[in-house]
Amino acid sequence: MNDNESVEAHEPTATGVVPIQSVDRALQILEFLTDESELGTSEIARKLGVHRSTASRLLGTLEARDVVEQVTDRGAYRLGIGLLRMAYPVSTRFDLARDSQAICDALADVTQETTNVAILDDGYAVTITQSAGRRMVGVAGQYVGQRVPLHATSTGKLLLAHAPQQVWTWFTSSQLAYFTAATHTEIPSLVEELELIRQRGWSSAVGEWEPGINALAAPVWDATGELVAAVSVTAPDFRMPEHEFQHFLAYLKTAVRDFEVRLGFSRVDPTGP
Repeated sequence: MNDNESVEAHEPTATGVVPIQSVDRALQILEFLTDESELGTSEIARKLGVHRSTASRLLGTLEARDVVEQVTDRGAYRLGIGLLRMAYPVSTRFDLARDSQAICDALADVTQETTNVAILDDGYAVTITQSAGRRMVGVAGQYVGQRVPLHATSTGKLLLAHAPQQVWTWFTSSQLAYFTAATHTEIPSLVEELELIRQRGWSSAVGEWEPGINALAAPVWDATGELVAAVSVTAPDFRMPEHEFQHFLAYLKTAVRDFEVRLGFSRVDPTGP
């Protein structure tokens, strides 16, 4: 039995990567404990095909990271609480994809306008769900997976307002694209608007990506205070003029609160109802 801890030759994976043996063994242990709630060190060693001492060292490393824990009265191991922390962002993404469509549909029903949910990805706002408006004259909306500019859309500006510094640095490293006469292409004016968005808790785009089309967006926050998505409503400017924004924002904020409840988040909205 070869029990060498070094990086040994393995068959490449489907992606062509040669796995590191110790990492692969550690992941196998997690898979074993997924299939069986508890396993002893000797049993894990047998399943891995390694000496008991090797299995013990692997388990000790995993235990130090809280991804496995020892059942003290029996000496066996089980999955640890650390896995829940790791799984949280993944489960959030699944919940986001599942629940955002219901939120879009409900918001479209009450406003009779086009709605969508977008997330920040690779310097763009990416639409993950959308629901078409019910009006005879509406807007085309955004298809799922579409990337839209951060500086010319309501979802984009909201996501940019709360983006990490590295996103802002990358974003401002080139000239901002011009779409309409209303598009903000000057960094100073955009900085001022982003600060306003952070203060008031919502964003707008007034004919900035498409002439005659207005949009509003509000943030969805997770339980840790991180922005996870933006929910928006879009309509022709004659049906959603600026002086009617507050009317639509009431519906939008209700949709956001419902979304956060669906995702299991709980917070106090500092901007009020």
